[in-house]
Amino acid sequence: MCSNYHGRTTYIHSSLIRHHSDGGAMSWNNPPVRWTDLEWALSGRPAGSRTRHRDEEHPGDGGDSPAWTRHRHRYEPPLTSVQFPETQFPETQPRTPYAELHCHSNFSFLDGASHPEELVEEAARLELDAIAITDHDGMYGVVRFAEAARELGVKTVFGAELTLGLTAPQNGIPDPEGEHLLVLAREPEGYRRLSRVISDAQIAGKQKGRPVYDLDAVAAAAGGHWVVLTGCRKAAVRRALEREGPAAAATQLRRLTELFGVDHVIVELTANGLADDTERNDELAALAAAYGLDIVATTAAHYATPSRHRLATALAAVRARRSLDEMAGWLPAAATAHLRSGAEMADRFARWPGAVERAAALGRECSFDLRLVAPDLPPFAVPGGHTEASLLRELTWLGAATRYGSYDERPGAYHQIEHELAVIEKKNFPGYFLIVHDIVAFCRRAGIFCQGRGSAANSAVCYALASPASTRWRWTCFSNGSSPPIGTAIPTSTSTSNPTGARRPSSTSTASTAGTALPRSPT
Repeated sequence: MCSNYHGRTTYIHSSLIRHHSDGGAMSWNNPPVRWTDLEWALSGRPAGSRTRHRDEEHPGDGGDSPAWTRHRHRYEPPLTSVQFPETQFPETQPRTPYAELHCHSNFSFLDGASHPEELVEEAARLELDAIAITDHDGMYGVVRFAEAARELGVKTVFGAELTLGLTAPQNGIPDPEGEHLLVLAREPEGYRRLSRVISDAQIAGKQKGRPVYDLDAVAAAAGGHWVVLTGCRKAAVRRALEREGPAAAATQLRRLTELFGVDHVIVELTANGLADDTERNDELAALAAAYGLDIVATTAAHYATPSRHRLATALAAVRARRSLDEMAGWLPAAATAHLRSGAEMADRFARWPGAVERAAALGRECSFDLRLVAPDLPPFAVPGGHTEASLLRELTWLGAATRYGSYDERPGAYHQIEHELAVIEKKNFPGYFLIVHDIVAFCRRAGIFCQGRGSAANSAVCYALASPASTRWRWTCFSNGSSPPIGTAIPTSTSTSNPTGARRPSSTSTASTAGTALPRSPT
């Protein structure tokens, strides 16, 4: 395949080429361009629209494997303006307030087709009052989303689209099963509760891609801290409306209000150019009026701009493991699931007064900065007479005597330990390292092998705490940051022995994500 991209021709292999040697061995050739360049070309982004960073001291292979893990660089806005040109948005035309409350990024894997940053950039260009990120069953893209929004001055709303009733992971299925429930957090407490509900569901499912929710338990967890939208065609209200009519939809809407409260349920209208848009929205608006509920307009966006539609269809085909021809009956006919300006939404929803205005108001009400969610670690149970810091110091110095010998033998190691302990205490993270030590101690008792992940494993403190590490280490990865990032892997031992003394390849222990409590010491 050949692509002319900004004046240069890029040749791309349509498939990897297999070579067989006489002995039957097999190897693979990568395309003759870097994967980064390939992604840039296929994404359609203009050359030079972003600054590329490279760690020249530790360049790695550009991948994300533990051997090359490094901190992602701070988001930088595109060099080109994200605002409307003056000729397109004259001063005489007032901006129409609007906030997009239903939006999937590419962290809705093989469903959304735009990076979180792209969605925020388009929201800034369209001058939206706020934009929500509502990926499927997870908060995976919220950090990148929030960072970009902070730089561009866009208000952020955080939520998720929960998938109820899954019997199995849905890869390989053209039209995945499951009933959707769209939840928006009203404030940081709502975010924490939603994170907990999702974490519990992912654990209960026992399979990647199959969270298991109990709707009554989900409603009990809300506590008035969420807004629930009636959602898309796979949500309970719309599904009942399309399959059984208004009476069945009314039953489902009444159930939502009973579970979450009348003040926390809002009827969602979409108008993406489908033949039944008007009739469906009329019926939904009538239901909202009958139950005294607000209506909001959304695009149910799955990508930032219409140009991403082709990528979205390709992703859907990959998810279903079918060709585009085989997927034709399940794919949208046009590029309609993209972000729109307030003026365009007002024009589309003129038939349903208040839907666009209420979306703008709700977006402003529910917006907050993700930094407000940053959790403190739960307290670690320590013996009497100890604080977390003093216990960490005692365990570290005891381990250092075994790992490094005496101060006279390895003075440099002891200076490094003292420096690391000072940084850990300054950042109020002794409990973090005590939790790691507790996990490793449990693994040793149970004969479970574990290892550290990333450069944080190469700490003198971790090494002294029976978490062996290499001698070359970049402590600045931790000491220069305010705290380990949300979802960062916890450093544990790189090669621990089991009780019998045998040594084997190890697995990885990781920290929990934001909103999920870490385990306390069993002691």
